[in-house]
Amino acid sequence: MLSRKSCLNSVLIVFTLFPVLAMAAVIRSVDEQTALVSWKINEGDFELQLTQLLPDQTRAFFLARGFSKQIANSIATSCIMQIIGRNRAQQGMPGSIDVDLKLWRMLHNGMERPLKLKQQWDSEWPDDKVSDAARLAFRWATFPTRQNFSSGDFGWGMTSFGLVPGERFDLKVVWSAAGTRKDAWIRGIQCAEER
Repeated sequence: MLSRKSCLNSVLIVFTLFPVLAMAAVIRSVDEQTALVSWKINEGDFELQLTQLLPDQTRAFFLARGFSKQIANSIATSCIMQIIGRNRAQQGMPGSIDVDLKLWRMLHNGMERPLKLKQQWDSEWPDDKVSDAARLAFRWATFPTRQNFSSGDFGWGMTSFGLVPGERFDLKVVWSAAGTRKDAWIRGIQCAEER
C-alpha cells in the first residue's frame, strides 16, 4: 500500500506533466537557401505548417494573374504566408480533421483579432478594378476558409494576416479531430520583411 506522501507525489507528477502532454509540438525551422522561416504543429494525425512568403514573391504572383500594381502591393504587404494542412492518418482509416480559419485568432500588440480572410479581400475590390479571372486565381491560390481533411488528405494555400512586413504576432490555430475541438498557439511568428 502506498503512503499518503507517495500518493501526493504521484499526483503532483501527473499534474506537472499534464500541460506538457496536452500541448501540440511547434517546430520552428529556417530554410538554408531562402532564410524563410516555417512553423509546424504536429498533434495526433494533424499537421500544419506555416511558411513566410516574401512580399516580392506575393507581389509578382498576383501581378502575373492580372491584378493592378496597387492591389498586388496591398496583398503583398499584408503578411502573406503559405499554409499546408495534412491529416497524417493512413488512407482509409476513420477520423477526419476540420479546419475553419474563422475560428483562428491572432494576438498582436496585446489585442486578439481574426485573420483577414479571402472573402474580406474579395469584398473590398470594386468589380471594375479586379477581373473575374483575377478573382478566381486569388480564390484558388488562397487556403480555403473551411476545409475537411480525410485520412491521407493534404492541402495548401496562401493566407493573409493583415500586418505589415516584419511585424510579429502569436497565432491560435483551431481544428477538430474526429469531432473534438482542439487548439494550439504558435508564438513569435514574424511576417517576412521586404528584401
